[in-house]
Formats: sequence, structure tokens, C-alpha cells
Amino acid sequence: MTHAIDITADRRIRHGTPAFRRTNLALFSSGFATFGLLYCVQPLMPALSHAFGVNAAESSLSLSLTTGVLAVAMLFAGALSDAWGRKPIMLASLLGSSLLVLATAVATDWSTLLVLRALLGVTLAGLPAVAMTYVSEEIHADSLGFAMGLYIGGNAIGGMGGRLIAGFAADHASWRVAVGVIGLLGLIAAALVAKGLPPSMHFERRRAHPRALASAFGSLWRDAGLPWLFAEGFLLMGAFVTVYNYASYRLLAPPFSLSQSHVGAIFMVYLIGVGSSAWMGSIAGRLGRRHVLWITLVIMLAGVGLTTFDTLWAIVGGIAMLTFGFFGGHSIASSWVGKRAAVAKAHASSFYLFSYYMGSSIAGSLGGLAWTHAGWAGVAGYVTLLVLGGLAVALKLRRLPG
Repeated sequence: MTHAIDITADRRIRHGTPAFRRTNLALFSSGFATFGLLYCVQPLMPALSHAFGVNAAESSLSLSLTTGVLAVAMLFAGALSDAWGRKPIMLASLLGSSLLVLATAVATDWSTLLVLRALLGVTLAGLPAVAMTYVSEEIHADSLGFAMGLYIGGNAIGGMGGRLIAGFAADHASWRVAVGVIGLLGLIAAALVAKGLPPSMHFERRRAHPRALASAFGSLWRDAGLPWLFAEGFLLMGAFVTVYNYASYRLLAPPFSLSQSHVGAIFMVYLIGVGSSAWMGSIAGRLGRRHVLWITLVIMLAGVGLTTFDTLWAIVGGIAMLTFGFFGGHSIASSWVGKRAAVAKAHASSFYLFSYYMGSSIAGSLGGLAWTHAGWAGVAGYVTLLVLGGLAVALKLRRLPG
């Protein structure tokens, strides 16, 4: 029996092999493309406002609709991959999403653009919900951490790169060219996945039973801590995405009057977040999540305060601090969900991501009303309330029994 298990383990993909390199190139590019396709419209919101004659809150729907639909669809994408297989769902997700983004680039009216962005939420759900499962099934335990790190790195760099590329292309051509370039990059990533990602060797087909899914999700709400962690994900992402949604409007206007390229370059502070998630996660591992999570919210509060100054260095510094605190807090909260869920771990992670993306959708759109009625002071006040809510939740979790 032990011998059979060892043989199975040896068939998994290991570091240093050609299969590992092909797999990780495919996974990295898929993560890059997914988050590039999702967030490419964020720096373009002022351009969309001008092109279609909509205000900031309406323009934010180009992202909020996608993340809202994505949040719901991700609850079911994992079960769908259990029935149809991992690679087919991932490949269909990338191809469908890339084609929808290309169609968005030629949308002639605002309603059509929003419909395409809503459909994008459905197609995108097939990749983030399934990719981590593929990694855990197909990569050898000795190489799992490295492979997962590369995939998550692709996500973060894709979120940053999509914004940078879109901002640069819009500055030198138009928002339509910017979106089209991102769509083409998605098709290239789909080709790399089709050619380089090995078929699943350890996948076991399972049919989804709605009653079992409902029971598993229901059990999560009986835990003393998980609902609070879901709320934390909502508040963290809501505060973070609101600042990034409307910072572009402020920085493109006088007295700063930055170009789209310069505004896009500000998103390079994402690199700070990539380091923060690993560093704060490590500290939380040593000191305990309950003792560190609240600190990340205090850092976010300080960052929001800095953005209220009328100097560019203070605004960029504030966005960097907010980014540092957000990624640290998200890393701690998401890993805490996995540790807290005694059973139904996959469902717990799915519901955390559901709450996380609903924070982007709902809170991000409401932030547009704050911008429309009170400018950046309104946005900063609104985000401060969200972060204070997150801090209250973190302090509540600090008193939670293990």
C-alpha cells in the first residue's frame, strides 16, 4: 500500500523537470492574463467617462459588474471543474474572457460594454477557482510552495501589468487600443496553457450535488470566526479598490494633470504589496494572526490619511501604505480562513473570495458616489469608514478563542 502511494506521488510534477517549467510558464501566464483582463479598465475609467458621457460612479460599473458576477460564479466554478476537468475549464475561461475583452474594445454604446463586462465575470471565474486546485493535485509536495508562489505572483503582476499597459496604450493611442492589447495578451496566454499545461493526471471526476453544496456552505456560518473573516475580506477589498478606482480621476485633473502613462505607473506600488503579503504572513505565522491582522488595518488608515494632502509625494506614499496594509491583511485573513475551517475548506475559501470580490463590486461602486458629491475628501472619508469597520472586525477576531 505504501509502495503504491509513493509511485503515485512520484508521477506528480517536480521542480527541475521540463514538465515543471512548462506547467509554471502556463500557470504564471494564465494568472497574469486573468488579472490583466479583469483590472485593465481601472485606469481607463476617466477615459470611459469622457467617451460615453457617464459619471465616475457609472464608469466604475465597468469593473464592479465584472467582480460582482465573478464573485457569484466562483461559488460554482469549482464544482463544474469537478465534473468537466481542470484544464478544459481553465482553457475555456481564458479563451472566452479574451474574446469578450476584444469585443469590449469595439463596443459602440455603454450598455453593450457593461453587458460584455458582466459576461466577463462568468468566464473569468473558471480560472482562479480552478488553478489552485490543479496545482495542489498535480504538483509534487516538495515543489508545491514554489509553484503556488509563481501562480500568485502572476496574479499580482498581471493586476499591475494590465493597469500599466492599459494606461500607456491609452495615452499613446486610445482606450479601445488599450483594451484590445490586453485581449490579445489573453489569447497568447490561452495558447501557452493549451500547449504547455499537462492534462490532469490525478483528477477524479465527481458530480456536484446541490444539496451537499448547500449543506457545506451552511456549516460555515455556524462557526464563531468564519463569518467575521468573510466580512473582513469584503471591507479590505472594498477600501482598496475604491482608492485605486478614483485616484485616477484626481491625478488626471488639475493641479496634478498627470498623463495616463504616469497614472498607470503609480500602480507599480503593487510590487510593495507582493512583498507585504509574504512578509506580514511570515510575521503572523510567528506571532499569531489575531495579534497582527489589526496592525495591517492601522497601516491602511495611515495611508488613507496621507492621500488627503495636496502633494503628489504624499498621495503616492499614502497609496503605497494602503497597498502594503491591504496585501498584508488579505494574506493573513485568507490563510486564517483555511486554518479556521475544520471541514469544507474549499467551500470556506470560495466564500471568502465571494465576499472579497463583492467588496470590490459593491463598495467600489458606492465610492463613486462619494467622489461625485464630495471629491477626494468624500472618497477618503468613505474609505476611512470601511477601514475602521475592518479594524473593529480584526479586534473582534483578536478576542476569538482558537
